[in-house]
Amino acid sequence: MRTQTESFVKMNGTNEPLLAPWMHFVLKFAGYYNLLAGLAMMILYHEGYKMLGVAKPEFVLPIQLVGLLVAIFGVGYLMVDRRPALNENVLWLGMMSKLLGPLLALPWILNGTLPIAMLAVLFFADTIYIWPFWRIYRAISDDTNSKR
Repeated sequence: MRTQTESFVKMNGTNEPLLAPWMHFVLKFAGYYNLLAGLAMMILYHEGYKMLGVAKPEFVLPIQLVGLLVAIFGVGYLMVDRRPALNENVLWLGMMSKLLGPLLALPWILNGTLPIAMLAVLFFADTIYIWPFWRIYRAISDDTNSKR
């Protein structure tokens, strides 16, 4: 008997899991969101610092590098959407970054170095994806393991 997660996954002719429509939506949304957010972090970092009320540092390369990684994860989520079984580990890495990023920022928010508004940014940019990414990862993993 298939579990609820497994019932979302069907097969197509390429031996790749066919994900439920909401899973495709989440992966596409996260992919394009991360591409745009990453590009903004690389190009429009002045506005990001201003919006958060944080002084812009002299050396901006670190935020630009983070932006590059965010954009690369966006490409990764789109890859998972197209070939889930082949790219399931990309989703695992993305899920870990969505979990660990906010945990890393939390002490800086609590001690006042980062403004409390950063909680909203972290929630909408990272935290809301953890549960859907876990469900998608489990669906892909369960389906892949059942074929071995």
